[in-house]
Amino acid sequence: MNMTREEMAAKIRAAAPQGRITCAAAFKLAEELGVSRGELGHLLNELRIKIINCQLGCF
Repeated sequence: MNMTREEMAAKIRAAAPQGRITCAAAFKLAEELGVSRGELGHLLNELRIKIINCQLGCF
């Protein structure tokens, strides 16, 4: 899936309306967006969205 950065940011914000997202939801979102978990982590940091309930300490 080829999305612009703005489209990805919109989907990320929709998945984390309160500025937080669970680790499991972040893993699923990375897969849906077609990006690595690490790349999603960078995007979340840029958007100031916090990971909660982290499973592996990845974020």
